[in-house]
Amino acid sequence: MSKLRAAKMRIKDLISSDRGASLVEFAVVAPVLIFLAIGLIEVGRYTTFAITAANAARAGAQYGAQNLTTALDNTGVQAAALRDAQNNPNFSAPTLTHLCSVGGGALQTCPSGTVPANTVYYVKVQVNGKFKSLLSYPGLPPSINVNGSIVMRVAGQ
Repeated sequence: MSKLRAAKMRIKDLISSDRGASLVEFAVVAPVLIFLAIGLIEVGRYTTFAITAANAARAGAQYGAQNLTTALDNTGVQAAALRDAQNNPNFSAPTLTHLCSVGGGALQTCPSGTVPANTVYYVKVQVNGKFKSLLSYPGLPPSINVNGSIVMRVAGQ
């Protein structure tokens, strides 16, 4: 009877023991922590990509806004923007638009032909890119369109 009683006591001790509980808790929490860490990395990468697009557009506009000659240099504006984007293949060629303000009015596409004397010229540069995620997530697209756009007044008018 004493052997049976001792065996019952051991089983009772094993059932009420906390040994291994922390390992089970870690096994439950670890996948959640890993998923959160990967999510933070992806958000950081997306933010860096969006900032790069905005900075590339600014660099192209700064080149084009130097004077009226550089404002018409589409190749130079695109080269300045792509250089600032570190020639990232995920960015397409920047687009340059010439805008005018006649007599302090709203910005509009520059008129062709004779331009009024009180016209102020602006350049608008837009940089488009595709952010590609490191992993494929269910329910989310594999790539996200990102763009940076800026309008700057042309100096020296």
